[in-house]
Amino acid sequence: MKLIVSLSFLSILIISCSPDHKKAIENSRTDIGVSAKAPEEATILFDGTKSMLEKNWTYWDGPRLKAELPIKWEIQNDPMGDGTVLNSNDPASAGGLYGAADIVTKQKFKDFRAHVEFLIKAPGGNSGVYLQNRYEIQILDGDSTKHGLGAVINETESPYYAYNGVGKWNAYDIQFRAARFQEGKLVEKALVTVYFNGKKVHVNQTINQVWGGPNSGLDGGNNGGKGITDRPGGLKLQAEGHDVLYRNIWIQELELTGADTDF
Repeated sequence: MKLIVSLSFLSILIISCSPDHKKAIENSRTDIGVSAKAPEEATILFDGTKSMLEKNWTYWDGPRLKAELPIKWEIQNDPMGDGTVLNSNDPASAGGLYGAADIVTKQKFKDFRAHVEFLIKAPGGNSGVYLQNRYEIQILDGDSTKHGLGAVINETESPYYAYNGVGKWNAYDIQFRAARFQEGKLVEKALVTVYFNGKKVHVNQTINQVWGGPNSGLDGGNNGGKGITDRPGGLKLQAEGHDVLYRNIWIQELELTGADTDF
């Protein structure tokens, strides 16, 4: 009898620790993935309304800025359900002119957890989510390279397998730890963990530089993007002249003392 009980208990332990079981637990989380609800501590950055867009966002005043306030990103009906959403296809960004009409939060951040939902309306749709207005989590339909969808751009391979596809809502859940400095010198690089549609796709990924040059984000023009400075930045959404829609964007400020972003 004792042996049977022990074996049964061991079987339970094995099942509970199996990869499939862990995946089931991970996918059962309600605070990540499409339609995830913001925790009480989070700040809602966009809820589908023009008033919240104007309250929390502005154009990024980068070297290629061509747009003028008020923000020209249109509020449209959600093609997949009720409510309204935001279309990144600003007229000033026609032809893929990134940096010409990107929008960034007025509030700046150091460490944080963020949630962003996006829908690419047509094949090849292109945009991007920028952490601290520096480091891009790519949005690019059809590209599964290191420059492609879901990649920490040019730092990781694209987790394209997690993509829901064109015309469907997708979600990034991101926990980010900013670079650390001592006496003005970089001593720890930025770190990020990312879930893509509820699947954990990057864990404690080091981010080495800003890619894309000065038109891409903060510090992009410093030493080829490697000259990171110790200043917080906003959450930025990129306009690339494509119909990429956004909704349900929220952020929670954190203070991550240790070099760990896993959640």
